[in-house]
Amino acid sequence: MALTRARRAWDNPRAMLKKIPCSELTPGMYIQSFEGSWFSHPFWRTKFVLQDPADFEAIRRSGIGHCWIDVSKGLDAAARPAQPSARPANVAAGTPASAAAAAAAKPAAQAVEFEAEVEQAAALVRRFKGAITEIFGEARMGKALEIDRVMPFVEEVSASVQRNSGALVSLARLKTKDDYTYMHSVSVCALMVSLARQLGLSEEETRQAGIGGMLHDIGKMAVPDSILNKPGSLTDSEFAVIRTHPERGFDMLKGCSGLSEVPLDVCLHHHEKMDGSGYPKGLKAEQISRMARMGAICDVYDAITSNRAYKPGWDPSASIQRMSQWKGHFDAELFQAFVRSVGIYPVGTLVRMQSDRLGVVIDQNPRSLVKPRVKIFYSARKNMPIRLHVIDLAEPSCTDRIVSRENPEQWGFQHIQELWTGSAVTA
Repeated sequence: MALTRARRAWDNPRAMLKKIPCSELTPGMYIQSFEGSWFSHPFWRTKFVLQDPADFEAIRRSGIGHCWIDVSKGLDAAARPAQPSARPANVAAGTPASAAAAAAAKPAAQAVEFEAEVEQAAALVRRFKGAITEIFGEARMGKALEIDRVMPFVEEVSASVQRNSGALVSLARLKTKDDYTYMHSVSVCALMVSLARQLGLSEEETRQAGIGGMLHDIGKMAVPDSILNKPGSLTDSEFAVIRTHPERGFDMLKGCSGLSEVPLDVCLHHHEKMDGSGYPKGLKAEQISRMARMGAICDVYDAITSNRAYKPGWDPSASIQRMSQWKGHFDAELFQAFVRSVGIYPVGTLVRMQSDRLGVVIDQNPRSLVKPRVKIFYSARKNMPIRLHVIDLAEPSCTDRIVSRENPEQWGFQHIQELWTGSAVTA
């Protein structure tokens, strides 16, 4: 398969990129990208010729240290010795220049507890929703995808997951049937990044996994909404149309400048199964790339835990259990790593404690899958609410433990998500 047809930004001989301090910017320079997070700089775009004095002031106030300029499109930094834009050592070919700059300059995110990340993750979800909808909508109209518009989202997803692996993954699960197609892409991106980190992949491999997750379902933009959003069961002919989306997505992406082979492969093969019963090629086991096998797990998990036009989402913990029983579907080793990344009791799972109290899981414990942090709120013995408080099952002083997961509907809990999201989803 001619995956090598994906063109690479670094192969452009005309690109002359230099990283310089922002203090040395002058009018007429062409800014390719700023260092650090997309949300840390004051512009909605990166690539532009610097001319407006107000832009200089905005850069100064932002505190950004460095940026990358393209001297083939604007003025050079005359006072500086020539610095060819060597690719950073940990950045593979095929990485857009803006991503390379971020990889070289962005500091590692510090791990935080779920409560500290959930508000920021919610802000990302709200910001992503409109932008991803717009990008995918343009793909529906036949416009070529610009990878530099996708990369900032992947970078922010990766940073959020690094700070806390459960916050964004859990919030993105709360999509509605109307925005499912778009937010599913954000969810799978976050799950792919989380799984890649669990597997110990490099930063560049993790970034490519995230891009693959973000773009894996873009072929659905070529499927009529009447089929995508149908509330009932699909007919055989309608399902046949749905099954074309991996190949349609591959066709959309194969000509995108700066896109590596990984997202193309994930897009084309994320519905393949280990036993060969998947589509579109019916590949088996090692014939399926590792990234595509990762994509298959992340795609299915988010799909079955999300509300769809034709069914409500399953409980995340129950979904993990069900997926473990689907023999021949997933790579067993990768699935075990996936379970470690989201937890046996993922965030949002209603659990019953040995003390006969009910609580909702609000964070994972990296040292033990069976000892998450739980927000206690209900007495099953007295059948009444009790004072909200959080227990950490990993603390030596904690004598309680989980004895079962519970179905919120059977208890009549209609708004259990508010217990772990707080005001994040409504802010």
